[in-house]
This record gives sequence, structure tokens and C-alpha cells, in this order.
Amino acid sequence: MESSSHLSLTRRALVAAAAATAGATTPEGADAQPASAGNSSTDAGTPAMTSVSLRVNGELRSLELDTRTTLLDALREHLQLTGSKKGCDHGQCGACTVMVDGRRVYSCLTLAVMHEGDEVTTIEGLGQPETLHPMQAAFVKHDGYQCGYCTPGQICASVAMLEEIKAGVPSHVTADLMASPQLTAEEIRERMSGNICRCGAYSNIVEAITEVAGRQA
Repeated sequence: MESSSHLSLTRRALVAAAAATAGATTPEGADAQPASAGNSSTDAGTPAMTSVSLRVNGELRSLELDTRTTLLDALREHLQLTGSKKGCDHGQCGACTVMVDGRRVYSCLTLAVMHEGDEVTTIEGLGQPETLHPMQAAFVKHDGYQCGYCTPGQICASVAMLEEIKAGVPSHVTADLMASPQLTAEEIRERMSGNICRCGAYSNIVEAITEVAGRQA
């Protein structure tokens, strides 16, 4: 029986052939929708743009954005505030955490257009090398980071989390929902559980947060 090996096609060759077919022009005589029908690829691929004004780190910033742009991409790609990191891009790691009107949010899961007029604080707005925020200084003191990729999100989440405790917002481990939550290691770990550190610096992060909370008490 004649071998069929000459008919085999590798995955790489198949992908290349498909790409070439997709990029080819329509053969003469083939059916096609007229441009006037409103179904042209140009019309379909044109993004819907809108103006968005945000107060970022105390400064009013106006942007012209695709309505699908996440807050994270608006900060990183349009405002060049690259401190907030894109980790999983699915709201699972917390590296993109920023504060919006004082509350922590995963900036990869929210659209920029949803925050018209909101106050957004990123790691750059908390402090700079010459004027560190107390939480930034505590992270340095207690080695609350190793590779540093998750650190901006960890710090923003830490600052907002302490405000949650001050406001009396309970967590899943708060024993008495009618009483003010106490600042314990268990509370800190639970409230910070949405921020993942692949280097495993969790105990140092808890120490840094505890020190800052003690100063604020």
C-alpha cells in the first residue's frame, strides 16, 4: 500500500497556510458584501472611542480611550504609570491593585470609562524614593518583597486595608460582626489574601503592615 506520509501536514505549516489564506484577496467573481452595506471589516474593526477624565495621584488627566480599555492599561500604556503591574490580567494575583476613591480595586478587571471623575491613587502617588510613604518604608525595613513584582499592589492593598479596619468593615475571620475588627495577624492575612506573592514574603509583609498600623493607632 502506498504510504500516505507525503499527505501529512505539520501544525506549523497548517497555521501558516491558514494565515496566508486569510490575508489573500477575494478571488474575482466571488460573492462579497458591498461597502455600502455597512459590513466592511474597516467599520467592524473601528474601536469606539470616548473621552475620560480621571484624577490620578492628585492630578486631573484627560484621555481619549477605546471604551474597552481597562483602568490598568489606561494607567500603564496611556499615562506611563508603570508601577502597577499586569500579572495574571484576570483579577487573581493582585499585582495591579490601585486605590479608587480610597478603596482598593483590581485595575485589570475594571474599565477606565467606569471611573469618570474618580480619584485614582497608584504606587507612584503614595510616595517617591526620596519621600516614601510609611508603608513603603516598612516594606523596605522588613524585607516585605523579593522580586518586587507584586509589591506595588501589595502596598496599595495594605494602605487601603488598614482604612477598612478603621472603618469597622468586617472580614471572613472577624469573630464578632457587631464589634470593631481587631488588627491581628489572622485579620491581616485574610484581608491580604487576594494579593499573591510568588516569592513567599508573607510573614514579612504582615510585620510591615503591623508596624504601620501600630504607628497609626
